[in-house]
Amino acid sequence: MAQGRKGKPRDAGRAAARRKPELPGVPGGLDAVFGVHAVRALLQRGDCPRILWVQEGEAQQRLADVIDRARQGGARIEPHPRDELDRLAREASHQGIVAFTAPLAFESETSLWFKLEAWPYESPPLLLVLDGVTDVHNFGACLRSADAAGVHGVIVPKDKAAPLNATVRKVACGAAESVPVYQVTNLARALARLKEFGVWITGTAGEAEAMLFEADFSGPSALVMGAEGKGMRRLTREACDGLVKLPMAGSVSSLNVSVATGICLFEAVRQRRGTEA
Repeated sequence: MAQGRKGKPRDAGRAAARRKPELPGVPGGLDAVFGVHAVRALLQRGDCPRILWVQEGEAQQRLADVIDRARQGGARIEPHPRDELDRLAREASHQGIVAFTAPLAFESETSLWFKLEAWPYESPPLLLVLDGVTDVHNFGACLRSADAAGVHGVIVPKDKAAPLNATVRKVACGAAESVPVYQVTNLARALARLKEFGVWITGTAGEAEAMLFEADFSGPSALVMGAEGKGMRRLTREACDGLVKLPMAGSVSSLNVSVATGICLFEAVRQRRGTEA
């Protein structure tokens, strides 16, 4: 084999030159949370990160309040160059800060019923129910829309649902930390229980006769969104008080579930303006 000037194989030298730098890894057992808003949401709910990466330079001054609060909570603060944060976040916008924290857990079904029994807000409940949404990017986007619309909680079934993982948190941009996500064992039975609390269940289906804008979301409401393509499951559909659809004027027959969720939720917001606590 041909040798280089210092006795090293030339082929090995070329391979080393072509080798890409290793991606910085997430510490074992933790989730990475990216961006100022998401990290602030963590701290506001009392979930202090174990480790906080802060971009070296100007970001350390700009984010001084967040850093101080995390340090007071026991977080280990680590300055890192921007390229390391970029490689870790990939397409996500880290805004100079990444928190490493324990994975999120779903809220229990029991806690949902306790909350409804002792409703803490002046405005009536507005809940989002996701039936069969298994894609983590869609789930994260739905949570982001739910947070923006002031939804009081998101309900998902134990089966046929996306996990509440790091990708969901990344897409949700802080909403996964601020919106309670309740996991129920049997969705149809949970919807029946919601009715006992006076919650009106509105499902979305392409074959519905009523349009979204004909629905009444001014009172206690739960909006049910089904999976793309298949829609709601039969028992979920049968548990709904009414079905609505979006008016589709173009050539496409349906929208991405997260887009449709945002449209439907903000119709509820429009109707409920002035009633929020």
